[in-house]
Amino acid sequence: TRGRYGEGAKQEKFKYALTLVFIQCVINAAFAKLLIQFFDAVKGDRTRSWLYAACSLSYLGAMVSSNSALQFVSYPTQRVLGAVCDVAFFTVMLLGVTLLRKKYSPAKYLCVLLIVAGVALFLYKPKKGAGSDDHVFGYGELLLLLSLTLDGLTGVSQDHMRAHYQTGSNHMMLNVNLWSTLFLGAGILFTGELWEFLSFTERYPSVIYNILLFGLTSALGQSFIFMTVVYFGPLTCSIITTTRKFFTILASVILFANPISTMQWVGTVLVFLGLGLDAKFGKGVKKTSH
Repeated sequence: TRGRYGEGAKQEKFKYALTLVFIQCVINAAFAKLLIQFFDAVKGDRTRSWLYAACSLSYLGAMVSSNSALQFVSYPTQRVLGAVCDVAFFTVMLLGVTLLRKKYSPAKYLCVLLIVAGVALFLYKPKKGAGSDDHVFGYGELLLLLSLTLDGLTGVSQDHMRAHYQTGSNHMMLNVNLWSTLFLGAGILFTGELWEFLSFTERYPSVIYNILLFGLTSALGQSFIFMTVVYFGPLTCSIITTTRKFFTILASVILFANPISTMQWVGTVLVFLGLGLDAKFGKGVKKTSH
C-alpha cells in the first residue's frame, strides 16, 4: 500500500483501500466456507443475521481505516497503536467506571499509565528546522484510532454471539465476511473505485500477486483469530496478538528498514511492559454495591 508502481515521473501509489478489503473479505469467506465443508458440516448456526451485519460494519470499518492509514504512517506505528487498544481495558475501564460503577485495582491504573506514556513517547517527535518533512501526528493516526475503536466494538459483538448463541468460529468468520463483502461491493460500485482498480491492475499486473498473497495470509490468520475468540475468549486473543505484535515490529524494522528512534523504542518497551503487567496483575476488579 505504501509502495510505488511504474518508473520515473509516472510512478503511482496504490490507493484502492475499499477494493483491497473487498478482495480480502471474499477470500476470507471462501476459506471459511471450505473449513465448514470439511470440519463443521453437521453443526448448525442459529445466530441472528442482524448481529452478523452489525459486526461486519464495525469489522470492515476497522479494516478499511487500518489499510488506509498505512498510506500515511509506517507499519510499526500502526502495530504499536494496535497493541494499545487490542487489550480491552480501554473500553472496559471506560464503561465500567462510568456506567457500571466498577472500581479497578491500582495495578490496572498503573498498566494504563505505562501504556499511555509509551504511546506518547512513540508518537512524539521534536520539531526540526524549516522545510523538514518529518511526519507528525495527523490523518493517518486518526484513521488508526478510528480503526481501533471499531475493533473494540467488533470484539463486543463477537463476545455477545459467543455467549448467547454459541456461534462457531467458522460460521462467524463466514457470515461476517459475507456481510462485509455485500457492504463493500455496494461501496466500490457506487464510488466507481472498482473500475479504477481494474485499470490499475491492467497497468501493473504484478499487484495482483501481492493482493492474493495478502488475502491468503489474512484468511489463514483470521481463522485462528476467530477460533481463539470462540474457544478461549477475547482476552486470551488479545494477549496472543499483543505478544505477536512485538515480533512483527522487529520484523518490520529489519526487513523493511522502517526507522524507529531511541525514544520510540523506549515507548515501545513501556507499551508492552504495561500490557504484560496488565495480563498478569491487572485483572482484579471490584464491583460497587447497588
